[in-house]
Amino acid sequence: MTSLPTQARCVVIGGGIIGSSVAYHLTKLGWTDTLVVERGQLTCGSTFHAAGLVGQLRSSANITQLLKYSVELYDNLEEDTGQATGWKQNGGLRLACNADRWIELKRQATTARSFGLPVELLSPSEAQALWPLMDASDLVGAAVLPTDGQANPSDVTMALAKGARQRGVRIVENCAVTGIETHEGRVSAVLTEQGRIACEVVVNCAGQWARELGAMVGVAVPVCSVEHQYMITEEIPGITRDLPTLRDPDRLIYFKEEVGGLVMGGYEANPIAWAKQGIPRGFIFSLLSSNFEHFEGLMEQALIRVPALADAGVRQLINGPEAFTPDGSFILGEAPSLKGFYVGAGFNAYGIAAAGGAGRALAEWIVAGEPTMDLWPVDIRRFHEHHGDIEWVRERTLELYAKHYTMSWPLEEHDSARPRRVSPLYSRLQAAGACFGEKLGWERPNWFAPPGTKPVDRYSFSEPNWEQAVRREHLACRESVAIFDQSSFAKFEMSGADAEQALSWICANDVTAPPGKLVYTQMLNRRGGIECDLTVARLAQDRFYLVTGTGFSTHDFHWIRSNIPAGLDAHLSDVTGDYAVLALMGPKARQVLSAICDDDLSNEAFGFAQQREIGVTDFSVRALRLTYVGELGWELHVPTAQAGKLYDLLMQAGAAFGIVNAGYRAIETLRLEKGYRAWPGEVGPDHTPLEAGLSWAVKLKTEQAFVGREALEKQRVNGLNKKLACFVIDDPKQRLWGRETILRNGEPVGWLSSAGFAHSAGVWIGYGYVRQPDIKVDRAFLEAGSYELEIATESVPARLVFGALIDPLGLRVRS
Repeated sequence: MTSLPTQARCVVIGGGIIGSSVAYHLTKLGWTDTLVVERGQLTCGSTFHAAGLVGQLRSSANITQLLKYSVELYDNLEEDTGQATGWKQNGGLRLACNADRWIELKRQATTARSFGLPVELLSPSEAQALWPLMDASDLVGAAVLPTDGQANPSDVTMALAKGARQRGVRIVENCAVTGIETHEGRVSAVLTEQGRIACEVVVNCAGQWARELGAMVGVAVPVCSVEHQYMITEEIPGITRDLPTLRDPDRLIYFKEEVGGLVMGGYEANPIAWAKQGIPRGFIFSLLSSNFEHFEGLMEQALIRVPALADAGVRQLINGPEAFTPDGSFILGEAPSLKGFYVGAGFNAYGIAAAGGAGRALAEWIVAGEPTMDLWPVDIRRFHEHHGDIEWVRERTLELYAKHYTMSWPLEEHDSARPRRVSPLYSRLQAAGACFGEKLGWERPNWFAPPGTKPVDRYSFSEPNWEQAVRREHLACRESVAIFDQSSFAKFEMSGADAEQALSWICANDVTAPPGKLVYTQMLNRRGGIECDLTVARLAQDRFYLVTGTGFSTHDFHWIRSNIPAGLDAHLSDVTGDYAVLALMGPKARQVLSAICDDDLSNEAFGFAQQREIGVTDFSVRALRLTYVGELGWELHVPTAQAGKLYDLLMQAGAAFGIVNAGYRAIETLRLEKGYRAWPGEVGPDHTPLEAGLSWAVKLKTEQAFVGREALEKQRVNGLNKKLACFVIDDPKQRLWGRETILRNGEPVGWLSSAGFAHSAGVWIGYGYVRQPDIKVDRAFLEAGSYELEIATESVPARLVFGALIDPLGLRVRS
């Protein structure tokens, strides 16, 4: 098609594999009035030079499901469209060359089984039998995923485009976008060199150009271009067409068969960013100059693994830049700042593997107006304002690129581009020995090093160096008093004459309480899934204060604002920067706070789930009586300028009671003991309050309408097919980190979403959903089972525990 239409319901910008997949899946959902515009020709950006490996396993179950769907799609795409794809399911082999990598590989094998992927662990000799040309002398073991494979990226794209055309999609090539028009907060048209297209939806699938395209309408798309090289050899004797793809993470390299030879590439520890001054105009079907010197380190490793490469002819060294992101995950979804503007970009060199599932998920989001499944790991709303800073994005992205094949340690933090956002207590906590982690740019204390110890994480699957420090903080909170800096909490205010009406519609719990009350609530999607998990404090008849998790600031603000019914006098504002938050928690918290405050803090005067302004010397503090650690305490919200003074007063008054600084890793172990939920682990868009054991926090006994009520009422009648459960293990040699498989009577029924050590109880604890698609899951069903947890492929007996592991009245451990 050469002529440009003047209007279309949806305009997809970018004719690579992602844009073609989105268009293909939109037609499957009935959106045939879709136009794809491409500045050059289909595949001309990054798709044409992609290596084409298709692996499926990711750390998220839903993202793994997306990649599994890609495989299912590629299996049938040629039959659907008549266009060959070059897809072959030759399996994927992954190697381990040391003890830690072998643990990681076994844990990944357990994760694969949890998520429904077939996987088999192999001995070095078994691995060599699958890949005869490799030197296996240094192997500890390997894993093979038989349903992995490889495809021809250009052929798959052409098949998707053909299928889309067959169902009515129009595709215009050699048509560069020059601008995007908006009207009243949503897109209205796309401007091109060939003319204007009026539209309702724009989908940014522009690959390396996605950031530039987003900037046209003020939408930050945090991608940057990084050089990525791979070598193509001439034919090598012994290479067969069914040779599995091979990943050798300890050597940072990968291989796949290519016309009787090999493709070999990898992820250097010193990656090179490209196009810092912008992508050159006319960069179409273009490659960068081969950088043999930079590739030399990978080549040396490849020669050790595959000695036959020494005698192989080199056909080409491809240097093709690709779009990478600062957290290693791709980007999907509607931009929170502009309605109708969707993004599908930043695929970190696994766009071929992700394209089928990501295209379908984004198409479903467009049609439904919200995600149809939990896509949080790739949701564009996981970012914040600093992700619009390309220098920050580039620095963090290069670190993540270099870590593509390095060990993935439990609770690992990233080091680059820090500090970015700090609390007013940062210097004080640093002097106190804080080992900081980072969340959405915020520096937050994870744990505090004792005197004489460096506050630096030493990662390990068996004995990370922070455990004793976390234990000390945990027990101090249980037995005396601890102070936590939680200033990074996202804080919003809802105000206006109709604020109560708006929140009553959005919140699943009843927020019609009088001023001074706190309400813990979820906000649900239409499926009944939990989109937000937060606290609402009523400050006045027309004013509410909302507090939610640090990392969910953009997501939750967007969800709340988007669901305020039209015409209501209700206004949402972000006041995160206005307040610092100090959480004072523990059985002696009242004594410490009373030492600096003349207000009556007794339980009779200041009960649980209440909030009020209290006086501390010459300033006021908003005190919220609640807890996320299961102890007496208050969240003290104080104007940022007064935070240092409040902290100093509390530390001085608390010295007599043994007050300690405590960090987020202690918060995690404390909340696990008490059975408190965390988003997006135990609660999230795919889990309802009834499934999560939170029916007590839902106003189903009232007549109030709220988003998601209909779905919950149906669930209440029909019963549940999954239910959150708590498991503990007594084997001191084992450790739980999450994603371990739950076995009921020897059969897999789910996996742990969260896990940690319960220091007060002295056991490892984990939470996960027991799932049975065709059977009602209730307490009787749970109690009737015998349970094990598969930990790094080993089955370990587990006990099912109902209720909190720690009794709130006396620290008694539940059996």
